[in-house]
Amino acid sequence: MTGMERAIPMGSEPVETATFTVPVAGGELLVTRFGSGARKLLGIHGITANAVSLRAVARQLGPDFTLVAPDLRGRGGSQHLPGPYGMRAHAADCAAVIHALGSQPMAVLGESMGAYVGVVLAAQHPRLVRRLVLADGGLPLPLPPGFAPGTDPAPVVEMVLGPAVARLSKVFVSRRAYLEFWRQHPAFMQDWNDDIEAYFDYDLEAAEGGFRSRASEAAVRADGAEHLTDPELFAQALHSITCPITLVTAPRNLMNQPVPLLGEALVAEWRTRLPNLSVEMVPDVNHYTLMMGSQGAAILAARLAAR
Repeated sequence: MTGMERAIPMGSEPVETATFTVPVAGGELLVTRFGSGARKLLGIHGITANAVSLRAVARQLGPDFTLVAPDLRGRGGSQHLPGPYGMRAHAADCAAVIHALGSQPMAVLGESMGAYVGVVLAAQHPRLVRRLVLADGGLPLPLPPGFAPGTDPAPVVEMVLGPAVARLSKVFVSRRAYLEFWRQHPAFMQDWNDDIEAYFDYDLEAAEGGFRSRASEAAVRADGAEHLTDPELFAQALHSITCPITLVTAPRNLMNQPVPLLGEALVAEWRTRLPNLSVEMVPDVNHYTLMMGSQGAAILAARLAAR
């Protein structure tokens, strides 16, 4: 494990921040450390995201905690790591991070796709996870109407993720143009803040003609397709988890639609199937601002830090 300091502006409540790398299959995984407290926690970001999406939560944790958050393979500073991708590969990478920090069991927060990684991590490495907090993800999603095994999953991935995946093939003439692209996104138009801006700024790299996202389109499409091509993976994993699970949901979806990503019937079904599952909804947030808005970040930090 090697380390380096990296400046990430942390808004009005600074948190000590550094990065280090962990050997994984195919190379080195970049990990951000927020804070320097004795109690270590793991954060796992979403499908097109990066570790900086965890900074709002990190600022809510206080001085007793350290939140470690990898850039998953194919994203951010780990964009160079090759496939195979998928939740099993990401879970193995996250297990390597915990081992690098001493192999002590951690409370784990997974957001969106990171919640599915967390589910597989807790199922495959039960001694490394003592509590699992799922932010608007982790429960098996029903297959879209008309979708059948063997059908090309690409159109479904594009429909669900919208601009998040569309941006991956674009080159933006400037950083400002990239940020303006996101300022117009329905999920951020009314809730833009310094945490969101820092997250998108970290996502950028120079490219011919301007700037582009550091998230690999191939990685995103492979990970998104897994929900459709291997739907039993998450149900089987959830049933094998014995640690406490807290699901925190948003009432609005990825495009700020007033419909939750995880529907009430789906959540109710899994509450009856998993005795170790507790559920709460944060009012007046969407899928993104649940993590990067102050209200949702405070609740997620509290659930993650709880003894």
